[in-house]
This record gives sequence, structure tokens and C-alpha cells, in this order.
Amino acid sequence: MDVTIGIKDNARDISFQSSDSSKDLIAQVKKAIEGNEPVIELSDDKGRTIMVPTSSIAYLEIGAEEARRVGFLA
Repeated sequence: MDVTIGIKDNARDISFQSSDSSKDLIAQVKKAIEGNEPVIELSDDKGRTIMVPTSSIAYLEIGAEEARRVGFLA
């Protein structure tokens, strides 16, 4: 699913594909923010690690958990 993290005071955002469920991602971010952790560590579907300072997170946008359709639409 598509994940976008908005960064405070920055016009660019961080976008990546994740194989985690939306509930897992939301839980990770909430835990990091509520626990006053300095950095949140997420991973994408290619195995890369994304580290973001929790104090810099402006928003989190998570795409729908929908399997991609294969074929032609009429």
C-alpha cells in the first residue's frame, strides 16, 4: 500500500510502498509519538529503512489495502 509522510516546515513529503497493514503502521506511529520516541523507523516493501524524527511528522497518509486488479477494464 502507498504511504506518505508529511514533514513539518518542508514542502516535500516522504512516499513509499509498504507491505505492512494500515493498522500496524498506525499503531507504530502512535506508539512512537505517544512514547516521545525521538525517531520512528519504518520499512518499505523493498527492505529499505526509513527513519523520521517524530517531532517532524505533520501527517500520515495511508492508501487503501486493496489488491491490484489485473486485466482490462471496459
